[in-house]
Amino acid sequence: MSEVIGNTSGLPPSALRALERIYRRRVPFDCIATPELVRSLADASRESKRQVGALVHRSGSVDAVIVGDSASILLPDIGRLRAAEGRFRALRLIHTHLYHEPLTRDDLTDLTRLRLDLVAAIQLSPDGEPRAMTWAYNVPAREHSDPTYQIEGPVPWGTPQPDFGKLISALEDEFARHSQSREVAAKDGRAILIHVGEKRAGGLRRAGCQLDELSNLASTAGLAVVDRIIQLRDHLDPRFVVGRGKLEEIVLRAIELNAETLVFDGNLTPSQATGIVSQTDLRVLDRTQIILDIFAQRAESRDGKLQVELAQLKYALPRLDQRDDALSRLTGGIGGRGPGETKLEIGRRRARERVQKLEKDLRLLGKQRAQRRQNRRRNNVPVIALIGYTNAGKSTLMNTLTAAGVLAENRLFATLDTRARQLTLPDSRVVVLTDTVGFIREMPKDLFAAFRATFEEAADADLLIEVVDASDSDHEEHRKATAALLEELCQSDCPRIVVYNKIDRVVSEEDTVAVASPAIAISATTRDSLGPLLERICALLDESERDASNAAAANLECHQEPEVEPTQIDLT
Repeated sequence: MSEVIGNTSGLPPSALRALERIYRRRVPFDCIATPELVRSLADASRESKRQVGALVHRSGSVDAVIVGDSASILLPDIGRLRAAEGRFRALRLIHTHLYHEPLTRDDLTDLTRLRLDLVAAIQLSPDGEPRAMTWAYNVPAREHSDPTYQIEGPVPWGTPQPDFGKLISALEDEFARHSQSREVAAKDGRAILIHVGEKRAGGLRRAGCQLDELSNLASTAGLAVVDRIIQLRDHLDPRFVVGRGKLEEIVLRAIELNAETLVFDGNLTPSQATGIVSQTDLRVLDRTQIILDIFAQRAESRDGKLQVELAQLKYALPRLDQRDDALSRLTGGIGGRGPGETKLEIGRRRARERVQKLEKDLRLLGKQRAQRRQNRRRNNVPVIALIGYTNAGKSTLMNTLTAAGVLAENRLFATLDTRARQLTLPDSRVVVLTDTVGFIREMPKDLFAAFRATFEEAADADLLIEVVDASDSDHEEHRKATAALLEELCQSDCPRIVVYNKIDRVVSEEDTVAVASPAIAISATTRDSLGPLLERICALLDESERDASNAAAANLECHQEPEVEPTQIDLT
C-alpha cells in the first residue's frame, strides 16, 4: 500500500512524494521508531506544514501513512469498536507535533479506544527538526480512580528508547493476569454521572442528594459508577449542557477511568444529545433513558410491557434522526433493550402507527381494570392503595400485612405491576390492599402518561397509605414529588395516612425524623410495629363510611318532593 490517507488537498508534489516514501521504512520490533522513520516524518511535516503519522505493524512494515492539519491527525477506520479485553491492535502510531505540544486528548482517545500498542509524538522544533519524543501505552486499571494509560517523556530525541518488543509482551501478560483475577464488571459497563445545577444556597448539598439517587438508578440498570461530576452554573449550556471546555475535561476523565458511558442527571433535549454525541464516541444517556431501561428490564405483565414500549417510542420519536448509539438496537445495553426494540428499525410513520396501536391496546386493558374496580365497589369492599417514593418499602409492608409474597428488593422500581391482596383488619373487616408503582421526582412525562392507567389504582382508592423512607436524608423532597404526582392524579384530597418506614435504620441524632401526629412511625419488616397503623386504618374507614352515609341521607332528603296541598276549585 502506498496511498496517503487524510488531508492531502493543496499539498505540493514534493510533499506527496515525501509522504509516499514513508512506506519504504521498516521498524524493528525492539524499538519504538527508527531515526530513518522519524526523519521521514519530520521532512514530510516540514514540506506540508501539517501533522504526519505512520501506523506501524509489529512486523515492522508501515500499514498506513496519514496526514492531518497543523494541530491534529485523524486516523483511518481500523475498526472503531474496542478490541477484545486484554488484546491490542498490533499497531502503533508514530506522528509529529509541530508546536512541541505533549500528547493530546485525541491521541489518548485513539490509544485507549482503538487499543493501539502505543502512541508516540515526535515534537519538532520551529525549523522542523526532531527535538523530543513522548509516548503512551495502555495499562490495566487497578482501581476505579486509576488511569488506564501510562505516559513517558518527553525525552530528548536521540535518547535510547525502551525495547518495544519486551514492553508490549510484558503489557499483554499483565493484562492477561488482570483479566483472570478481576471481578466481572457490571453488564453495561462503567459510567460517569454528571449533574448540572443552579448556583444557589444549598445547591451543592441538593446536587449530592440527586446524584445519590442517580447512582442508585444507574446501579439498578446495570452500570458500574466510577466517578461523579457536579457543575454549578447560572444556566445550562444550550448545546453541550456543561459547556464545550468542561465536556472535554469529562471525556478525558472517562478515558483515564476507562468509562464507556456518560449519564446526565436531567433530561437532554434532542439537540443537546446530538451536540454531546458529536464530541465523543462515548455512550450518552440521560435520566429518562435510565428509568425507561429499568422499566424495560423489570416489566413482567403484558400491560407493563406495552406501557414501557409506548414510553420508549414516544421518547425516541424526536431523536430518531440523531446519531446516538444509545438508541441503536445493535449496541444493546441501556436504552436499547426492552419490549419491541424498534426505535431505529422503523421509520417515523411506522413508529407513530405503533404508538397508536399501543394506546388502543392500553385503553382496552384500562377498561378491564376499571371493570374489576367497579366490581369491588359493587361488593362494597374498601380499597386501600400503598403509594410513595420508589424503594420506600411499599412491597415489604404489603408482604408483612398480607403474606402476599410479592417481589420486595432494596432497589429502585422493584414493583412495576400492580398487585392486589385481601387484608383482614383487627375489626374483622376485609379490605383490598394494592401495591402501586413507586413515584420518583421529575418522572418522565411519557412514562407517566403510559403508566397513568396503572396509577389509577391509587386514584380510585378509598384510602391512601403514603410510605416514606425515614432513613433517606432527602425524604422531604420525596414527599413533595409524591404530592405533585397525586395532584396530577386529582387525588390530593383523598384520605391519607402518612407512614414513616425504616425507622429502625435511623440511628444517629442527626438523622432523627420528627414524626408528628397524625403520621405513624413503623418498620415494615416488623409486624409488631404495625398495630397503630391498622388502628388508624379502621378509624378512617369508619369515618369515611359515616361521611358517605350522611352524604347519602342528605342527598335523599334533597331529592324528596315536597308535599303539595290539594287545590280547591270553585265549580259555581
